[in-house]
Amino acid sequence: MQTALTIIGSIILAFVLLGFYSRWKMKKLPVVSDNAKILTLTNQNFSSEIKNKVVLIDFWAEWCMPCRMMAPVLNEVAEALPTNMKVGKVNIELYKSLAQQFNVMSIPTMILFKNGKEIKRFVGVKTKDFLLTKMNEQK
Repeated sequence: MQTALTIIGSIILAFVLLGFYSRWKMKKLPVVSDNAKILTLTNQNFSSEIKNKVVLIDFWAEWCMPCRMMAPVLNEVAEALPTNMKVGKVNIELYKSLAQQFNVMSIPTMILFKNGKEIKRFVGVKTKDFLLTKMNEQK
């Protein structure tokens, strides 16, 4: 019985320490400003910005470490795209209704739209090359 309690206590302590380490690591991760080519999407402009073009939309939150890891990647993707393709971002903390409308269950979620319709969906951290390949398939 004593051994079982010791093991359980050790496991709980490990999870607590892992949580503190993750928070510390996230605080050290720099906040990357969005490239000027990235669209900031809201309830008001979402529909107009995704019609008649190919747009990759990143659903994200400020507190999400994988989302923060994606910021520089999305900046590079936006820079590499032709003018008829765009990258946009939706902050799910500010625009929960958009996240609900598109059934975003975890973040980062990136949804690729073509002419206003969802074509593909990607969850988690992705590379620049992966995203550019998927977007260029829609030309």
